[in-house]
Amino acid sequence: MAERGAANAVFSGEGLLFLTDEQLRRGIEAMFFAYRGFTADPDKILQDYAYGRAHHRAIHFINRSPGTTVNNLLTILGVTKQSLNRVLRTLVQDGLVESRVGTHDKRERHLYLTEEGIALERELSDAQRARMRAAFRAAGPEAVAGFRTVLEAMMDPELRRQFRAGPGGET
Repeated sequence: MAERGAANAVFSGEGLLFLTDEQLRRGIEAMFFAYRGFTADPDKILQDYAYGRAHHRAIHFINRSPGTTVNNLLTILGVTKQSLNRVLRTLVQDGLVESRVGTHDKRERHLYLTEEGIALERELSDAQRARMRAAFRAAGPEAVAGFRTVLEAMMDPELRRQFRAGPGGET
């Protein structure tokens, strides 16, 4: 029972300046389990396509910034070129992503979701939005603001700048 009280203190904001290792461990576990829940619904949808989370992330960020370049997507996702090319090749072959040669620089490839890609992205994000909306409603506005503050504080400075810049991380 004392452990539950200590864990509740973390989530209620009590004693935040003096977190114990146990309180931090519980916070880490909460992140793991929340991420598992957050990805569960999209994972089920992606199984029908034989896709994984890398496909989902690519689809998400292409949707957020239509026409983004492959190099920008590499930066946002923090993956190797080989890994991203494998994902993009599948998405292009399956008719979900269109790759267009740049008008100013022919070496650039600009990425756009097709109608089918937009439909899949909507299905994936609808599932996650529903989960986030329910959690945010249950937690209340102050907790939502605090949650965002915590998430941003955990980001590396460059990623935080990209996040704050808006869709696709482009300034």
